[in-house]
Amino acid sequence: MASSPPPILIGRQHECAVLDQLLTDLREGKPRVRVIRGEAGIGKSVLLEYAADQASRVTVTRTRGYEADMELPYASLHQLCAPFLAEVEALPGPQRDALRVAFGMTSGEPPHRFLVGLAVLSLLARASEARPVLVLVDDAQWLDQVSLQTLEFVARRLLAEAVAMIFAVRDPEGEASLVGLPELRVGGLDAVAAEDLLMTAVNGRLEKRVRDRFVAEMHGNPLALIEFSRGRNAGELAYGLQPDSSAMQRTVSSRIEQDFASRLASLPEPTRMLLLIAAAEPLGDARLLFRAAASLKITPDAAPAKAAGLIEFGESVRFRHPLVRSAVYDQADPEERRAVHGALADATDPALNPDRRAWHAAQAVDEADEEVAMGLEQAAGRARQRGGVAAEAVLLQRAAELTPAPWARGRRALAAAEANFSAASPDRATEQATLAELCPLSPLDRARLARLRARILFARSRSDEAAPLLLDAAAQFAGAASPLARETYLEAISATIFAGRVHGPAGARAAAIASRGSGAPPSGSNAADLLLSGVSALLADDYETGGPALRRALEPLANEELTTREATVRWLLSAPVALEAFIHYAWDLNAWDTLSSRAVRLARDIGALGALQPALVYASGVHIHTGDFAEAARMIDEADAIAAATGHAPHKYATLVLAAWRGDEGIAADFIKDARASAAQRGEVSLLGATGYIQGVLLNGLARYDEALAAARSGVEHDGFNFSGLSLVEHIEAATRCGELDQARTSLGRLIEFTRAADSGWARGVTARSQALLADGDEADDLYRLAIKELTHDRVAVEAARTHLLYGEWLRRSRHRSLAREHLRMAHEMFDTMGANAFAERARRELLATGEHVRARSTKPVTALTPQESQIAALAAKGMTNPSIGAELFISPHTVEWHLRKVYTKLGINSRRALPDALAVESPAGTRNASAMSPT
Repeated sequence: MASSPPPILIGRQHECAVLDQLLTDLREGKPRVRVIRGEAGIGKSVLLEYAADQASRVTVTRTRGYEADMELPYASLHQLCAPFLAEVEALPGPQRDALRVAFGMTSGEPPHRFLVGLAVLSLLARASEARPVLVLVDDAQWLDQVSLQTLEFVARRLLAEAVAMIFAVRDPEGEASLVGLPELRVGGLDAVAAEDLLMTAVNGRLEKRVRDRFVAEMHGNPLALIEFSRGRNAGELAYGLQPDSSAMQRTVSSRIEQDFASRLASLPEPTRMLLLIAAAEPLGDARLLFRAAASLKITPDAAPAKAAGLIEFGESVRFRHPLVRSAVYDQADPEERRAVHGALADATDPALNPDRRAWHAAQAVDEADEEVAMGLEQAAGRARQRGGVAAEAVLLQRAAELTPAPWARGRRALAAAEANFSAASPDRATEQATLAELCPLSPLDRARLARLRARILFARSRSDEAAPLLLDAAAQFAGAASPLARETYLEAISATIFAGRVHGPAGARAAAIASRGSGAPPSGSNAADLLLSGVSALLADDYETGGPALRRALEPLANEELTTREATVRWLLSAPVALEAFIHYAWDLNAWDTLSSRAVRLARDIGALGALQPALVYASGVHIHTGDFAEAARMIDEADAIAAATGHAPHKYATLVLAAWRGDEGIAADFIKDARASAAQRGEVSLLGATGYIQGVLLNGLARYDEALAAARSGVEHDGFNFSGLSLVEHIEAATRCGELDQARTSLGRLIEFTRAADSGWARGVTARSQALLADGDEADDLYRLAIKELTHDRVAVEAARTHLLYGEWLRRSRHRSLAREHLRMAHEMFDTMGANAFAERARRELLATGEHVRARSTKPVTALTPQESQIAALAAKGMTNPSIGAELFISPHTVEWHLRKVYTKLGINSRRALPDALAVESPAGTRNASAMSPT
């Protein structure tokens, strides 16, 4: 970043116009984001200065990345938020606490980075109430990772705040940063502008031939044009720049850096060392620099460096350009760098800045040093407490390198590997795990290492090869009497549930048997232990034994007190296994609702967006089955938005299940094809089961029974933990419609066995209906009525409506037209209200065959609320304030208000008080009439 007034922006009319428009929009209260990209020296920092200079009537806050600061968590973010910290106490409690811990203002549970992001968003939104806020971030590629992730989160969620953010990113170093945000790509100046800029820097008239050659060599890079011509007259440019062939092959930025380096050679030794101290310490604190210089017995003499245009000294120290810093540091002898870092460590206050002192001390040694390694380990612990897991990993890695004792080195390398895995760096985690493996480890650490290797393998490929490694780790934990044993057995079963098979040596059943024979001590969580026992009984025994054992875990899972963030995270990690068991084996919609709702609430409470995404997907499934497709769509939409904000892959299961029930073949077709190919390639059996069930629902709804039969069969035959029972229901219906009664009877036998121990109306209902499809006369009639009663009682509206449809179809074919019309009319109304279009059309055709006149299908008005508007309106109708709603949904109060204004317009109201009544009219009645036809 240039320290003096920016040069005339020759040739940058387009870029300046873009920034001028951004500032105009900002003053009108419109949020804007722009990422300025380009090579070093191309003028990104100058454009930021231009924006700052033009930002009248705007509050400007800024930060920049330093390569040396990349391992200090929240360093850049703290600098950016400093002007607004007086407002921290006004933030909602969880946000306030997260930000205070992240910035080291207090101690507490490590904050989730997305909760910190929401706090920063709220802080900027509050500041923008007085004046619009312009955030400038230079050298964003060098921000510490968690600061960059937080600012990206904020940038992606600006919607109604008077906040603009401009990032400057150097390419190619920053190509992977801030991808997908609006860009302003800055290239070299055109020939005319480059010549004009050159002539402002050269003394004397420059021959056109020389000028053209020089401009061509610099590729229009403004910094190169200015720096290579600095202090040279026309004659020197004509005859003094004859670079050799190797120099011509280097990039312009490397040639600029080399030019800066050449200026260093002529500087006095004390000045050069003073520059090296400044390059090694990015704070720019002149007093710290002079203390370090005194420690090295250097008399500070900055005048020659200032005369050479390399640096400016004042209360703070600033290099002319980041390439100057790089040149100074890279050209120094390693011994000189170590001496400078040692002096900086001595000059840094251990009470005020222990982490920076520890880092300098680590750079000052070239051999093992336990005292330094211990300081780094302590700094890593502080980074973890602030939520800087990436910084924790780097600090631990360096600590391991400097540890003399093999036992301690292995322990620290293992901790570094675990931190790298948590920071989504599996390659670095593998490197550190390999280093740990070469060291002597305790039995407990050996078990941790085995579990980590399995987790890395599963994260990379979701392979069932991870299960044996997890089982081995669990056995080692059990041998060491560690409470981690049961947790790891549950993790092994989970790996096989989602990626592997039930049977076979690496299957879920083998994992369950191993867990029961391990003698592992209690985990410390009664809910987790009961869940492991229940799931193991399901897999190792039979459904009659496993069902009751699983149900015993429900109450503790629903109500267990979670007193720490770590306990909450462990609960959230176990929730998917519990939900899969209660959905696919207990057929318990109430448990599904209870556990998924708690998962959503807990994930919101601690700001764990990674856990919130799947929790929302599970919760959406409840609403699909209760017939509230609009609420399901809203939850899926929120989950997809979280995936986009966090960079995680979206969960497509719920999207496809909803598309299947809606009869939307277009949405499902492409994904199902890709999913089947992926499942076959990777052996992800649960995916095969899911696609079989989804296609079964879709094709049965479309009355394409022969295709439904083949699709559902693949779901029935897969050897996975989930979707087998649901696929059996689809297979039985398709088989009876295709006349394949032997197949239907075989599947019915399996379904009866599957649901016998499930104490739920859902299980009894779908079993009774499936039996009715193969029965006649009074027996069939009684079974259909029983199915409607059970499914209605359990709120499984989609299946209740479907049973009305099947019963009506059977009644019509049995020549009971009047009664058939009642059930077909009920099915049509329920499906039509839900938006289950294919099943509604199937019911309509059946009604027409009875001679019934069927009204045209209703359509949504153009003013229908979006999923997010519906959610915000519902929360506001419950009496929640805008800040509370914003905290719940990870958006700012301004965004909440913006959405509510749109809601009021669409619903034709003008206040919160009118919301409950307006939403009651707007809300679909998915299950409204189900009980009206329920037999008594």
